[in-house]
Amino acid sequence: MKRVLKVIHLHTSEEKLIKKAQRNDRVSQQALYTTYAPKMLSVCRYYVKDLQYAEDVMITGFAKVFKGLSTFQFEGSFEGWVRRIMVRESISFLRSNKQIIFTEYTTATNEEIVYESDMSTEVLQLLIDGLPDGYKAVFVMYAIEGYAHKEIAEMLEISEGTSKSQLSKARKLLKQQLDLIKKRENGTI
Repeated sequence: MKRVLKVIHLHTSEEKLIKKAQRNDRVSQQALYTTYAPKMLSVCRYYVKDLQYAEDVMITGFAKVFKGLSTFQFEGSFEGWVRRIMVRESISFLRSNKQIIFTEYTTATNEEIVYESDMSTEVLQLLIDGLPDGYKAVFVMYAIEGYAHKEIAEMLEISEGTSKSQLSKARKLLKQQLDLIKKRENGTI
């Protein structure tokens, strides 16, 4: 008698998982959610200070992900596609709660601020959270998400000059806060 071994695939490819999820397979949708939820909560948290609201934004974003999953064409990364939805949902949340305000355009400098620190991620997140929401949105989109000023301007419905100005002002405020912390650590204040 010939024995036949049953092959069990331990790893499902992402593409197969997405295709199953596109056919409304709930197990596959849950697997995608479980895989990407921690990263996407982090993305939402960049924009939304309150963790509970950030979670709400993420859940709403995932609802949009699954609703629009049939439009994903496997061009580019799935994570990048989901991330864009989360960024847009976060901005939409800020707008709907009138939490995002942009100051008028002023000439921005192109200076790069380089600051080395062994500061914890939590402290840096708190400093970013302390920025006015307009500055924060542009800073996060540019410095963390990697969007170009043109993309930021389109998404936030502002001019490129305003985007550059907001980034410059955000960097300046962050540098001031970091310098203040450094002085406190060195005992010079």
